[in-house]
Amino acid sequence: MTAMRIVFCGTPEFAVPSLRRLAAETNISVEAVVTQPDRPRGRGQHVSDSPVKEAAIEAGLHVYQPETIKSAPAQEFLQRVAPDAVVIIAYGQIVPARLLTIPRLGWINLHASLLPRYRGAAPIHWAIANGESVTGLTTMQIDAGMDTGPILLQRELEIGPDETAPELAARMSEMGAGLVVDSLWQLDRGEISPRPQDPQAACYAPILKKDDGRIEWLRTARQIYNRIRGFAPWPGAYTTFRGQTCHLWGRPERGAAAEGHMAPGEIVHSTKDVYVVCGEGTCLRLESVQLEGRKRILAREFANGARLVPGDHFV
Repeated sequence: MTAMRIVFCGTPEFAVPSLRRLAAETNISVEAVVTQPDRPRGRGQHVSDSPVKEAAIEAGLHVYQPETIKSAPAQEFLQRVAPDAVVIIAYGQIVPARLLTIPRLGWINLHASLLPRYRGAAPIHWAIANGESVTGLTTMQIDAGMDTGPILLQRELEIGPDETAPELAARMSEMGAGLVVDSLWQLDRGEISPRPQDPQAACYAPILKKDDGRIEWLRTARQIYNRIRGFAPWPGAYTTFRGQTCHLWGRPERGAAAEGHMAPGEIVHSTKDVYVVCGEGTCLRLESVQLEGRKRILAREFANGARLVPGDHFV
């Protein structure tokens, strides 16, 4: 049996399990790994390899890092390799239409939602932030649109009630690796027919902005908790206290209800716990707080250090 020749395009950790799975397949030959150029990363902003590049080097695969996939040299590279398929997962650049016809089976993308729902750059984050209990994975052939290509396979999974975006992403990346391999072989054997998406059922998951993390205290405690989970680790969920920005972590308090005269954002401090009044009379029990430029501390440490008084509130 002739091995399927593929090129893999990806950059972050989410793409690594799929690359490793493809590299381990005896009847698949990963001819090259295309990833973003080395860039400053992390707190120190040191120039470093992408997670995909590190995994590719570890597996002994050829790495190609064009400044842009739209360049003439990138096109010539792909034409020279002439792969059966290109697998692209969180690569970070839009592929020009002229490249889509180079591989025989097209460009196969793994997207972290049940398309056409949550098209866009941040499907995991927005699914959690919006309170979804179910999401899934989709493989599709990419076209000239943004996550609009025909669907190959889909797999549904539940979102845990306390699961954060990084935790869900880790689960989905592992599950997605098998879905990518299945999609390649079933497409090659003619066992699946790409099916068009229903544009009427589409909703979007735009790239996250810092402002998305600002807490609106008129929301219910559950809605705020969903955003704390969904917007981890960035932009996080933050508010303002005495003129200072602070990030918060907490969860809804079952059975707790704010008194009628209390306004959303008001802080209630008992000897043991710290609560914040939210919309519809609900309460968020604070677990930890991080003031701008400070380390993250327990909520009770924050309360003691701030010397909270009745009427103190977040805005």
